[in-house]
Amino acid sequence: MRTAELAGLTGAEPDPALLEWDYGGYEGLTAEQIRESRPGWDLWRDGVVPGDADHPGEQLGQVAARTDAVLDRVRALLREGDVAVVAHGHLARVLTVRWLGLDASASRLLGHPHPGTLGFLATEDGQPVISAWNVP
Repeated sequence: MRTAELAGLTGAEPDPALLEWDYGGYEGLTAEQIRESRPGWDLWRDGVVPGDADHPGEQLGQVAARTDAVLDRVRALLREGDVAVVAHGHLARVLTVRWLGLDASASRLLGHPHPGTLGFLATEDGQPVISAWNVP
């Protein structure tokens, strides 16, 4: 919600399906820290390990299911006009590839969205596209 406010989006409604990926036992660790104990680890291929009760962890398919539910709601709203969705990092990548109709594992092909940047999803000739990515 704070990110939406900083972006000047008033009237934003929180959506639990847009919460960042639950990294389970990797919560709070950087990729480099994870690779110290698990060389070659890749989030998109290897996923996360279970954590505690507060962070049980989600697998990629679970995150994709959440973004699919968001996109179902967004598509209905698009009939009335543009829709702004505020999400962070990995979740934004999953939402984007699911918009394109790709498997969630294709998220690895998108560069990590930089903090405070915008991505624009659109349609051209009735097909979903990325019209911009990582726009300052």
